[in-house]
Amino acid sequence: MSINKAVISGNLGADPELRSTSSGKYVLTFNVAVNESVPDGNGGWSDRVNWIECTVFGNRASALERILKKGLKVAVSGRLRYRTWEKGGHNYSKVGIVADEVDLMSTRSAEPAPDAPDMTDEPSAGVYDEDIPF
Repeated sequence: MSINKAVISGNLGADPELRSTSSGKYVLTFNVAVNESVPDGNGGWSDRVNWIECTVFGNRASALERILKKGLKVAVSGRLRYRTWEKGGHNYSKVGIVADEVDLMSTRSAEPAPDAPDMTDEPSAGVYDEDIPF
């Protein structure tokens, strides 16, 4: 039995790229920056960035393309996929994630939604007095 499951969280390094196959199937690719702390050799720690390419297929790819933007924090779970290709006489390879789930961990902006209630005003004293049992 084999298990192929990957879960990462990080920030998008650029806006995603939406393409379609010759059969019309949508393919969305985006890179997620995942930081890891490593010893810096001087008794401290520094962050190292790992860029993970993520791919989403089908109608979800089209829907996510409208939502995902550079800098957005996401959590991605799916399966690892190893790819190889040749370009200019050189062989290349990469491990990425074919995403089953993409969860948004931050909003694109700090502005509230248009119909969101304004929560900055304090309720006046006595508004909830009848609800307090003591």
